[in-house]
Amino acid sequence: MLASDTTGTLAPPPGREPAARPGRGLPARLGRTALAAAGGALVFLAFPGWSLWWLAPLGPAALALAAHGQRARTGAWLGLVLGLTCFVPLLSWSGVFVGALPWLALAGSQAAYVAVLGAATAVVSRWPAWPLWAAALWVAQEALRGRWPFGGFAWGRLGFSQTEGPFLALAGYGGAPLVGFAVALTGTLLAAAVLAGARSRRRAAAAALAGAVAVPLAGWAAWAPLAGPSLTAGGRTATVAVVQGGVPEPGLDFNARRRAVLDNHVAQTVRLAEAVAAGERPRPDLVIWPENSSDIDPFANADAARAISRAAAAVDAPVLVGAVVDGPGEFISNTAIVWDPEDGPGDTYVKQHPVPFAEYVPFRSFFRLFSDKVDLVRRDFAAGTEPGVLDIGGTRIADVICFEVVDDGLVRDAVRAGAGMVVVQTNNATFGYTDESAQQVAAAQVRAVEFGRSVALASTSGISAVIAPDGSLVHASGLYTSAVFVEEIAQRDAATVAERVGAGPEWLLTALGAGAVLAAAGPALARRRAVA
Repeated sequence: MLASDTTGTLAPPPGREPAARPGRGLPARLGRTALAAAGGALVFLAFPGWSLWWLAPLGPAALALAAHGQRARTGAWLGLVLGLTCFVPLLSWSGVFVGALPWLALAGSQAAYVAVLGAATAVVSRWPAWPLWAAALWVAQEALRGRWPFGGFAWGRLGFSQTEGPFLALAGYGGAPLVGFAVALTGTLLAAAVLAGARSRRRAAAAALAGAVAVPLAGWAAWAPLAGPSLTAGGRTATVAVVQGGVPEPGLDFNARRRAVLDNHVAQTVRLAEAVAAGERPRPDLVIWPENSSDIDPFANADAARAISRAAAAVDAPVLVGAVVDGPGEFISNTAIVWDPEDGPGDTYVKQHPVPFAEYVPFRSFFRLFSDKVDLVRRDFAAGTEPGVLDIGGTRIADVICFEVVDDGLVRDAVRAGAGMVVVQTNNATFGYTDESAQQVAAAQVRAVEFGRSVALASTSGISAVIAPDGSLVHASGLYTSAVFVEEIAQRDAATVAERVGAGPEWLLTALGAGAVLAAAGPALARRRAVA
């Protein structure tokens, strides 16, 4: 049981050697702050744009070193610093066309979760086996951040930085949470090795260092039972076309010329049909258009419906259209529509997790006090209620729209409904020439490994991609170009371990981290209340 010392910090149990108390002067505080800032920068560099995935463990290592032995409030400060130095540059794409305030507010809100992580890391840092608990707390922080408030924002999780290397394989066993845990555990074990070495505890340092090496080695070994890189192995194949029609211009006003966006996708599909007729391309069984490929409601606008039907008839295959549809009521809906060349519109999927402040504005009158940009969202999007599983061209697909690709449960529910491949429809035109598109592709690469299925990602303006079940990129377009990919893709039905266990690893690791905090802090807090 922990005891409380006279300064109110957590002390080790009687009979155990007390931990060395780090310096408390200004130079020591500045050094810890600089270390936390460096850790955030290293996590940022692990993500696309830079894609230095091997730097990711050094972020958790830096926070563990800086917060070790500190009070919870000091840990909170260090976590906030790490969070800001990571999320401010990582999410810079969110302010390209709306200004600094929304961008910094989003980055600050995400950093606040890391502040809580820093406080919790400081609390468990005096507890036995603290590297394990500290790593589990990274998963707990991401689990909370991905769910609350407004359904959460799961962007920038450690696991989504791992698009290559040994940790990616672990997605097939526990999804992004297990990948993130492995990254964090490697980092906290490195921190333990450094601390033990500084105290001349050679055996402890060697053991921690061996553990830090063993985690990625386990990741390398985990690749063996997983699906290989082949698009065509593992089941019946379907010929899938991914169409990126392009937009007239980047920015928030791209949809002011929404007919031009629709015409671009029709034109690219008609050109594909001409190439098929000439024997230059295989005939697709299904065609994937991106989100917002028709911001004109084809259910209400006969001209838009005729244009889509013309494209589907030309290629003689059903087209998955991303449309903005009026209703229900005063709302609009971000909708995927299966458009048959003979029968027209059929099954639909409505985006279940509209993005707050982008597709709807919660508490609009309150947030208008801070920025009139909230009124750029003129009508709120409704949230769908059904998983994104659709039958198209004899193929059952798991469809998610835009940011839904980072939502574990939404993708999992659609795959479990019997989908043989994953489809991501997205529109990145509002983020300019930034790394947002590449970060989204990275999340889709993790999903491919998690479910052992190929992923077809269609964007209006790039990056569109075809991803093999091992997460490798088969095709990837450029930004603000037109592109068409046609590939034979196996429709797999084998369930990975990650698909079977679902959110189990995430909840288990979250419980371990939270339990360690309660075990470490509980006795001291109880004693403090008794003294008061």
